[in-house]
Formats: sequence, C-alpha cells, structure tokens
Amino acid sequence: MAYFRFSLRSWASIAMAHEEKSQLQKGAAGWFLLATLGVSYVISGSFAGWNYGFAVTNWFGMVIAVALMGLMYFCLVLCLAEMSAALPSAAGGYRISRKVMGDTGGFATALAVLLEYSIAPAAIVIFIGQYIEALWGINGPFVYAVFYVVFIGVHLVGVGEALRFMLVVTVFAVLAIVVTLLALGPHFSLSNLAASSYSASAEPNLFSFDAVSVWAAFPFAMWLFLAVEGVPLAAEEAKDPAVDLPRGIIGAMLFLLVSAVLIVVFIPGAASSREVGDYGAPLVDALKHVFGEESVLADVVNLVGLAGLIASFFSIIFGYSRLVFAMSREGYLPRFMSAISSRKVPHWALIIPGVIGFLCSISGEGELMINIAVIGATLSYALQSVSYILLKRDYAGLHRPYRAPGGKKTAYVTLVLSLLALTSCFAYDLVAALIALTLMGLGVGYYVLLGQKRA
Repeated sequence: MAYFRFSLRSWASIAMAHEEKSQLQKGAAGWFLLATLGVSYVISGSFAGWNYGFAVTNWFGMVIAVALMGLMYFCLVLCLAEMSAALPSAAGGYRISRKVMGDTGGFATALAVLLEYSIAPAAIVIFIGQYIEALWGINGPFVYAVFYVVFIGVHLVGVGEALRFMLVVTVFAVLAIVVTLLALGPHFSLSNLAASSYSASAEPNLFSFDAVSVWAAFPFAMWLFLAVEGVPLAAEEAKDPAVDLPRGIIGAMLFLLVSAVLIVVFIPGAASSREVGDYGAPLVDALKHVFGEESVLADVVNLVGLAGLIASFFSIIFGYSRLVFAMSREGYLPRFMSAISSRKVPHWALIIPGVIGFLCSISGEGELMINIAVIGATLSYALQSVSYILLKRDYAGLHRPYRAPGGKKTAYVTLVLSLLALTSCFAYDLVAALIALTLMGLGVGYYVLLGQKRA
C-alpha cells in the first residue's frame, strides 16, 4: 500500500512537472495582435472561394447567405469570447467542451477543430502554388515543401517574431483589398448586380432569390469568415487574456463583417454577378474586366494577393500547433507533442501536423481539402455552441470577465445556423463529407478504445 501511494505521488509529480515545462511564452500578444491574427486566419478567403456562390444563387441570395453566415460567426465569436476569457487556454473552445461534456465530448470537439486547422493549410498551399505558377511558372510538391519548411521555420524562431511577421503580411493583404475596392468603386452598377448566371426568375431581378439557393451558397459565404474562431488558441500567449481575448476576437470579426459586405457588393457590382461566379481570382479578374488584361494594377494585386494566402497559411499553422500542444498536454495525443523548445515554442506540434499537411497537399486537390476543413469547422461550431449552453446551465457561478450579449440565445443561433451550414456542405461535396466523417469516426474510435487510458 505504501508503494502504491508512492507511485501515485510519483505520477502526480511527473504530471505536474510536465505541465510546468509545457508553458508557452506569456505576454507576447496584446488585443491588437490577436485581432490581426483573427483577420490573418481568414484573409485568404477574400481572394478566392467566396465568389463560387454566384454559381448557385444570384446576388441577393448571396447577400442573404453572407448575412446569415456572418451572423453565425458573430454569435460564435461572442460565445467564444466569454468562454475563453473565463478559462483561457491554448485548447481554445474545446477546453469548455471537456469541462461540460466530459473527456470524450471534449476530444470530439478538439478533433473537429483539428480537422479544420490541419487540413486547411494543405488547401491554401495548393492555392499558393497556383498563384506562383501564374506569376513565375513553377508549381508542385517542391513549392509546397518550401512554403511549409520556411514558414514552420519562422514559427520555430519564436511566437513574438512569428506574430509580428504575420502582422506585416496581413497589412499588405488588407491594402490589396482596399486598393481593389477603391479602383472598382467608380465602375459600380446595379445592373451588374442583377446580371447572374443563376436565375430565380425569368427576368433579371436585383432582389429575387429562393431559399434553396441561399442554403446552397452557405459553404462559399463561410470562406469570408472561416477560421476567425482560432483567436482563443493564442490565449496562453496573451498579455491579459480576460481583456485581450474578447477585444481581439470581436475586433477581428467586426473588421471581417465590414470587409465581407464591401467585397460582395463592389466586386460583382463592377464586373457583374454572372462573371464573378466563374473567376479563379475574383479581385484580380474583376480589375482585368474593368481595366483590361494588361492592367498593371491587376498584376500588383495578383502579386500582393499571394500575401493574403500566405497570411492565412502562416497563421493557421500557428493555430494548429497550439491546438495540438494543448491536446497533447491534456493527454489526448502523445505527450512528446507538447514539448517546448528553448524559445517557448511547441516544436513537435508545429512539425508533425506540417508533415501530414504536406503529404495531403501532394494530391493537388485544393477544393477537396478546403471542403473537408469546412465540414470539420461546422461540426466544431455546433459542439462549441452546445458547450456554451451547458456551461451557462451547469456552471452559472463561474467567474466570467466578459459576458456574451444574449447569453444562451446567442449560442442557439450559432447551433441552428451551423447545422444548416453542415447539411449544405454534405449536399455540395458528398465525397469530402464522407472523408471528414470517416476521419472523425476513426479519431473518436481511437480515443474511446486507446486514448482514454492515457488521458
């Protein structure tokens, strides 16, 4: 019995020592850097992807889809702001899921977020390769490998350096969007908005739509906001998490809402809804439509647009590393993955998912990858909104430095809209849905059979 008690104390000491060693660099980010991080997660979606919604609905239908998805993300952000301020952790929202739904519920939530954040960089690096090919004629696995190695390397240098680099790249990407909108503004026309390859009525009508087409456009509307929820993953590196996390994530979301409205109005308003739905690079192609194929401005935006993709690629690598670090530290993944370098960086949590992402990118199936990531995202939104509802019910006395307006009603809005978005993803790409569900099933099965013994 004495030996048994000694063993328990020994294991407890080991766990405490591991927790103390696995600490990230505190105080590296204030609210403005966190807000910039949130924008950088998303900014690539402004340069490609959202416009494909015009192939399934007309302009007003797309506006409704963007408004509903914007509402979903805004409500989610408010809930995450409250939860992350109450229990700040590199685990982000799934820390709450584990508290209120138990270990298996927490793992399922974390796995859904990990599916989004580990697969999305593979999709983005494929799109980066396409931009590189258009500019300089080279593409393929070598390009993908270079970007993974270089930008994981920047992260390994240190979180402060990484976040400052991310800030600079994001500023360039935002400037490209601003310049594009200013250049296209004088060419805006309501008739361009009404002209659509999708027709809900016999005659073009600016305000015509149908509910099914709006539902079908949800996955594309999400691209204007996808991954902003990753801001709480930087909780342990914030200067004052209780204050900085709510300000950072809400500030990022407000910027993205304004940006989304301007993009959905002025890009098709200058180039027509019919044409925008077929563009591979909507900002660049809209400029070429207005100013000609030889437009210098279009070439500049094309080059700087690469910065937008790089910003999202770079910041989502940051996000998945903090998530993997937290999952490992809490026993969901092998313990060595929460090891910290001398620069307070989780190096294995950066490298191992990076290798997996690179292997996925070799397929060249960028659209498939992003659709898998979107499905993981919508699953995580539903689970995190349920977590918020249960937290309000079961832990009413928990200290909350920030309280989301609307409380549980806000979470119910997120839940309903995320489930609608999830069903839309299934209708749009059944193959991606089946792959995502298979990966989720294998992950949860692993945890139930083997992982619980280690957690």
